[in-house]
Parts: sequence; structure tokens; C-alpha cells
Amino acid sequence: MRFVRRLIPHQSSHLLRTIAAREGWLIESPDALRAGFGGAAASIELGTVDGPRDAIAQLQRYQLTGHDGPAGTGIVAFGSLPFDRDASAHLDVARYCVTQIKNGPTWLTTLEGADDVEQQLAHVAPADQETQDVRSITFQPTPERYAHNVALAVEILRRKEIDKVVLARAVLGSVPEPIDAASVAQRLHHREPACTVYSMPTSDARRFVGASPELLARREGTDILCFPLAGTIALPSNVEPDDYQNWLLGSTKNLHEHAVLVDDLVTTLSQYYDDINADATPSIVSLRTIAHLGTRIRGHATRGNAPDALEVLRLLHPTAAVGGIPHRGAYELICRLEQHDRGHYAGPVGWLDANADGEWWIGIRGVLLAGTEFEAWAGAGIVSESDPIAEREETRVKLAVALSSILTDQV
Repeated sequence: MRFVRRLIPHQSSHLLRTIAAREGWLIESPDALRAGFGGAAASIELGTVDGPRDAIAQLQRYQLTGHDGPAGTGIVAFGSLPFDRDASAHLDVARYCVTQIKNGPTWLTTLEGADDVEQQLAHVAPADQETQDVRSITFQPTPERYAHNVALAVEILRRKEIDKVVLARAVLGSVPEPIDAASVAQRLHHREPACTVYSMPTSDARRFVGASPELLARREGTDILCFPLAGTIALPSNVEPDDYQNWLLGSTKNLHEHAVLVDDLVTTLSQYYDDINADATPSIVSLRTIAHLGTRIRGHATRGNAPDALEVLRLLHPTAAVGGIPHRGAYELICRLEQHDRGHYAGPVGWLDANADGEWWIGIRGVLLAGTEFEAWAGAGIVSESDPIAEREETRVKLAVALSSILTDQV
């Protein structure tokens, strides 16, 4: 199988976002829009996250001709992986892959002999579906039960059995008309410009669309960048956010929750990277209705080969941002209290290329779509100082971010 990479004129971001979100693979960060479409030229079975490790070798078997280009512009495999490490997953190589760098060039990689990309974009139906009224709604668990689960977890945390656990809850529902994933993605891009908008097909024949603020890992050669988030406050509308953000920066509970996450990531990365540099203090990541504590962690490998993008995924997922510490104990508590499979929620979404580079975001603030039905999740980091009612309200605010992209009224 042969692919061709070349530079092309700048394309309409709106059209690229629409076609990729609706029927392909979309990863659009503030720095670059990466759109795969035209169907899958190839699929790579990963098995479980800890399964076979030859995905990159498979990509390298395909031939690439044309211009040289930076990471992520050649033969790229996209995927949305489940939260559960024991669940099977696969990656797809799109027939067309456009990478449009902000204020930079546009790269196109296609299967040899494919039609011009302009022909693919010329017939894209507009993404103009409005939000809809909810027809049915189910909470799993109920808000009251979720708060009770948090209280149970806090008791366990106070006994020092685990240090942190992330408990999540879901909203499942339906609307009158089939939901257009492209319209959801356009709405999220407009509302959350600081986030990475993603749209991916899932292993259970749904589509996962969201706007993630959290970079799990970006691997480029011997360098790695992680940007974990933990510690949250809601930002009321029509109010200056400074006081709320300052409170977050001084919150003992939120700083503890964040420090547990950062320390765990630094410890893990230090096994493979010689030079690890983490911000001395967390910064504020301010979104439309919510703010988080975030810390950039950079690593550089000077001894031997750096882990490839898929190995990085195996090392880090799930982080304490969506699982907990220690990992096994937290995961067992999640299974016991949530009693509902997370599926693709909080799993990695992203890409890797034939050079072993890649970028993975945590699949949060999204909705899983199938016709008229939707499913959205939100979680909160629980530590020994957590308040059950406050954590329930945090998940309500996070759910509203995703649900507002499909529903006219809040639930």
C-alpha cells in the first residue's frame, strides 16, 4: 500500500472539521487541525492496551512518497481507546489525512490514486443542526446515589487504603432527531477554543465527540509533553473569574488532588526519561464555565531510545486524573462503586504515525452518539478532604459542558 504526502493550499477549517467529525477522524487542538476522512484505508488491531506491540511496525510497512514533513503529516493512525485497559481497540489509517498547522502550512497524505481532496470537500453537507429538546433521560447513578458513593470513597481514603480515586457518573438520553456529530463538533469548537475537539468512531459503532482540555502525552522524537489537570472550580456566568481562580490556587483539597497526579506522572516518566521538568506550581486553565489546575511536565530521553507513542500510552493510561492512586486499588473501587462500564469515556483519543510519534488526549467532556441517542459522562477526583455534595455539583457542571452541545435546555 502506497501513500503520497504533499503540501496543499490552505483549506476551509469549517469543511475539514465537518467531514472529519461526521464520518471520519478529527483531532483539532489550538495548534493544529488533523482531519482524516474518505473511509479507512487500513485498520490495525491493537487487542488490549497491553497486547501486541507491532502497530508502528505495521504502519512502517506502508510506503510513503512525496514531500518530507513534520510529525503527524505522513501515514497516521487514529483511534479512540476504551478506559478499560483489558478492552480491545483498534486504530484506523484514513484514505485522506489533512494536517493544517495554525498560521502555517497544510499537509495532505492520501492513498495513492485517490481523488483530489477538493472533490471530497465540495459535497460536504453543512453542519447547521440546532440543539434539541430532550425526549428521555436517565442518570446512572442518580445524583443522590453518586454523592453517597463519594461519601463511601472518602471513608476508604481516610483509612489510607488509597490516595485518590476518580468517580464518574453518566447521563443517557434521547432527542427527537438523529444527532449530527459535525454540528456538535462545530458548536464545541466555538464554545471551547482552548480545548482539543475530537470526533472518533468507537468499537461499539457509536461516535465519540467532545472538547478535551487535557493532554495525556505528546511524543515527538526523544521529547515528551504532558499537561495533566486536577482540581476544579465552576465559573459563574457574567462574573469576573479572578476571585474564583485565586481560591482554586489556594485550595488545600484541590492542591492535594493535583499534587498526587503530578507526582505519579513524574515518577512514571522518570523510569524512561533522564530529564524531567515539571512546573514548580500549577497554573490556571480557564474554560468557558469551569477552571482547572494544570501542570506542564516535559521529559527528554538521552539514554537509548525513547518510548514510542504507543508505549507512552501503555505507561500512562489511566492517569490519576481519571483513575486514581494506587492504580489497581483505585480501579477496583471504581468498578465496585460505578457499576456501569465507562466504555470510551476517559480513554485516550489521538493518533500515532509511522515515525513512532503521536499525541493522545483524555477523552472527557464528550458525548457518545448513536442516532437519536446520547451518553455523556463526568467525573471528579476524590481525596480524603472531599465533600460529597461539592463533588456531585462538580460533575453536574462538567456534564453541562458536553450536554449543551446537543440539548437546548439543561438537565
